[in-house]
Amino acid sequence: MIDALLASLRAELTAHADAPRAVAMAAYMKTDQPFYGVIAPTRRAIGKAAARRFRPTDRAGYEAAVAAVWALPEREAQYLAIQLALAWQPTPASIPLFRRLIVEGAWWDTVDELAVHVMGGLLAREPAAVWPWLDAWIDDPDLWLRRTALLAQNRQKAATDADRLFAWCRKRADEKDFFIRKAIGWALRTYAATAPEAVAAFLVAERPRLSGLSFREASKHLSL
Repeated sequence: MIDALLASLRAELTAHADAPRAVAMAAYMKTDQPFYGVIAPTRRAIGKAAARRFRPTDRAGYEAAVAAVWALPEREAQYLAIQLALAWQPTPASIPLFRRLIVEGAWWDTVDELAVHVMGGLLAREPAAVWPWLDAWIDDPDLWLRRTALLAQNRQKAATDADRLFAWCRKRADEKDFFIRKAIGWALRTYAATAPEAVAAFLVAERPRLSGLSFREASKHLSL
């Protein structure tokens, strides 16, 4: 099944490849990794068809298929691996695989999809199984795991664990890395749509510690 899946994806991506667009996409993503140059709606349609046609029958097959697609050299393959991982219903049992993809992806385009949609979706469904992973990742040496922990609640709305969110933003407030500072601001701005007063109070109290980037991102829709 995996060989057929890979052959099908390669054939579809090749059929829709656009060399000039591929160069532009690689430049935009600041990577030497090759692209096919397939536009997002077409790529999603390819992934949707593959998800229906090649659905795994068990968890081992699920992880093997996602990992095999991820291992293809072109960047669109990583996007498709994440799409398939979501379409085939991830479970907490596969978090070690998702951790590997986050660390290997090591860039915002793949990491943020894994953080917000894969890990965030799991968090919404099975929080008791997911929190121990995120509790560890917020202190992990890998910045992309730390970013994932910060962003995993971005779709939780009223179910957001505000104590964790605020504590983790404080914990990472002194970091210099752009992607962590941006994640703090994004996570707080997202939660502000649900709890503006709580986020505003946090920003006022923590303004001396927060970077300018984090504060600006977080307060974008608040009157501060």
